[in-house]
Amino acid sequence: MSTDYQQAREALGLSLRELRLTAPGGRLTGAQLVERLGGGWTKSKVSKLENGRQTATAEELQAWAEATGQPGAVPGLLAQLRGFESHIRSWRRQLASGHRPVQEAITAEHDRTTVLTIWENVLVPGMLQTADYARHVLTRHANLMQSPRDTEDAVRARIRRQEGLYERGRTYRIMMWEGVLRSLVCPPAVLAAQLDRLSAVVGLDTVELGIVPFSASLKIYPGNGFWVYDDRRVVVEDWHAELWLDDADSVAVYLRVWNTLRESAVYGADAQAVINRARRALHPQ
Repeated sequence: MSTDYQQAREALGLSLRELRLTAPGGRLTGAQLVERLGGGWTKSKVSKLENGRQTATAEELQAWAEATGQPGAVPGLLAQLRGFESHIRSWRRQLASGHRPVQEAITAEHDRTTVLTIWENVLVPGMLQTADYARHVLTRHANLMQSPRDTEDAVRARIRRQEGLYERGRTYRIMMWEGVLRSLVCPPAVLAAQLDRLSAVVGLDTVELGIVPFSASLKIYPGNGFWVYDDRRVVVEDWHAELWLDDADSVAVYLRVWNTLRESAVYGADAQAVINRARRALHPQ
């Protein structure tokens, strides 16, 4: 967790503590506040929120302001929350209503992007996924996150986003680790069809598809996947959250990582050969 993020969370906690201590009619103890807040609240939770060890939801901030008799504080609290959650978006919150809203949010970023630069080390990027491959990936993620099941809606939203591959004026610089081609995150037959899809993409005018083979000499290790939208934003996925980074220094770092990895990548016929080799490995003679 970044220092900036933690400092912002601690600042929000201080605001919550101030509301408790300045409640109309006199300061509230933690126990008194818990009693006012009702079910689901504990003294431990109040302490964690006030000390920046846990992040409140928008609903919890509203409940807190009302319980302390200061509902007018809600807009300010929500502004603080938005200020740092725009950088770290927890899966718990993002998936509260399922995967489709997440897909729609990222589609909005795609729509305003001319050059999309992608590195993936485990999964085929959503921009190139077949419906069956996407279905398996989204189902497994929903199982892990214990989120609502809206898999078919999410798959449709993801596939619709691929229309951008056929629009003039867009460029997709997509690069992936050879392990992506061999990860059985789906049945072998589904992966085989997905590899066929990648082979077909190699010739698209809008796509620059690179593969970093296992045999390549690497100048940097193939870490987390990330997506760079023009030169304004980076989205990085981790298990607990997505990082949405807007500052120029972070964008520059990720582009530098991508360019370093690119020195080990193969393109065109050589990339096709790596894909074909992975395809044959699924059904050895």
